[in-house]
Amino acid sequence: MTEQAEDVSTRPGKSAGGLAGGLLRAARPKQWVKNVLVLAAPFTASRLADVAVLRDAGLAFVAFSLVASSVYLINDAIDVEADRAHPTKRNRPIAAGIVPVPVAYVAAGVLLLAGAAVGWAASWQLLVVLGVYWCIQLGYCLGWKHQPVIDLCIVASGFLLRAIAGGAGTGIPLSQWFLLVTGFGSLFMVAGKRYAEIILFENTGAEIRSSLRKYSASYLRFVWATSAGVMIMSYALWAWDVRPVLGDSVWTVVSIVPFVVAVLRYAVDVDQGKAGEPEEIALRDRALQILGLAWAGSLFAAIYL
Repeated sequence: MTEQAEDVSTRPGKSAGGLAGGLLRAARPKQWVKNVLVLAAPFTASRLADVAVLRDAGLAFVAFSLVASSVYLINDAIDVEADRAHPTKRNRPIAAGIVPVPVAYVAAGVLLLAGAAVGWAASWQLLVVLGVYWCIQLGYCLGWKHQPVIDLCIVASGFLLRAIAGGAGTGIPLSQWFLLVTGFGSLFMVAGKRYAEIILFENTGAEIRSSLRKYSASYLRFVWATSAGVMIMSYALWAWDVRPVLGDSVWTVVSIVPFVVAVLRYAVDVDQGKAGEPEEIALRDRALQILGLAWAGSLFAAIYL
């Protein structure tokens, strides 16, 4: 899923919640669920019971949510004219005229400063990660999103940096397997998002960004299929590699099953061009939720029991 082009749920009409409600929707609070990735490092390091670690992870979550919302506002303000020509993005608060562009920029600045302050309260390393994230995403807003392949990597980096932020904020080192699974998992979701946009364009003729015109559906299928393969292989290698460290627990190996099935289940939506909003899929697909719980449960058993 992309960092900037995800929320299409708002409805037109300046009276819908007023300016404050429009700003809240433009900040895309539904996207904050992605920031739960900051808990990945404490979880895999079996540190969730550590109050200090949970506090710092909470600060990382809040900081990333504020900084990401700052980016969303800037992106929508820059893309306001293009969004108005899009069949769904035109309903976003800024494109619909609910939030004036100058107000969006001011709100983005306030959110950025607030996020930086919260990040600094956790650690200076987290502040550095937030700064890298914001600079990369700002470059995306200002033009890098029009560069094929580069745009995929930038959007995927947003997910990876969230996971890194969890480690930076809590002082927990991250393994190479953790980074590989997170990185290629992010690329898998982003390529699926782009594939859904291509399908939307082919079906409705909706306006799409210039970089997407340089992709073909078959190329994007290749990217998400390759990413899924590397992600699954990296996770399986981690599961076997970490087993002796966890007292020869069989649960890490068991966790491979729900992990792979969940990826295959999500791939069904990607293949049908329905992966435009990954968080919506996660919220409405009960089977995917059950698989996610089974995966998390097996990992919990491996790490904590």
